[in-house]
Amino acid sequence: MQMTGERRIAARREAVWAALNDPQVLKACIPGCQSLEKTDETHMSAIATIRVGPISARFTGDVTLSDLDPPNGYRITGEGQGGAAGFAKGGARVRLSSEGDGTLLAYEVDAQVGGRLSQLGGGLIDATAKQMADLFFKKFAQAVEAPPVQASAPEATEIAPVRAAPPALVARPAVAGGIWFGLAALAAGAAAGYLAGRAATGWDGQGAGAGLAVGLLVVLTAGAAFGFGRRSATPAAPLVVLDAEMLQRLLAAAGRTDRGGAP
Repeated sequence: MQMTGERRIAARREAVWAALNDPQVLKACIPGCQSLEKTDETHMSAIATIRVGPISARFTGDVTLSDLDPPNGYRITGEGQGGAAGFAKGGARVRLSSEGDGTLLAYEVDAQVGGRLSQLGGGLIDATAKQMADLFFKKFAQAVEAPPVQASAPEATEIAPVRAAPPALVARPAVAGGIWFGLAALAAGAAAGYLAGRAATGWDGQGAGAGLAVGLLVVLTAGAAFGFGRRSATPAAPLVVLDAEMLQRLLAAAGRTDRGGAP
């Protein structure tokens, strides 16, 4: 059986030559190859499982490189035993030539089989050999043309600036303070009303109503201030508002009291 062909590879001739001598590359490209180890500069041992029609066999053998002409080409030969399935041996001459920025790989293959494999017929054997050769050179071209994997630099992780949390509003205890403030306002209002009433009547007891009105006015004013203070600290606190109408009513009531009338 003889077979010829060529394939253009998008890589420099030196790179193609190096790959043809690399056991790892050849192992990855040879269909069914399970092991390919280099024993010296020109010899390798191989194990491969090959299926031809209904027969599948595991072949073990040796591969020899000869007629080395780097980086122009060489001859590769091999022979393997497949037990009851028979044997296979053959060789291929590979030539490399530069073509632009790529390489033209040309090959000539001759092979023969024996044993049960030879009973399958030349047509089936030729078709299988051509299929295996096409698959080998397709994988080989992909392996050589693939760009080297470069470790990419880790992407910089953008860290959001940490903003200081706004200071928490600390509620001051207002219950106890509010009680004392209310008592103080009440006492101050009573005292102010008493003094105002005494001053208005010459300290003879005839101005109690006016004093009471003034005292209430002081208490309400203090209560309004206290309510405003609590509202500023606690939004839900009520605000006491003293308007003009309420003030007039208080003064009118105080006037009736001074005249001895009903409040």
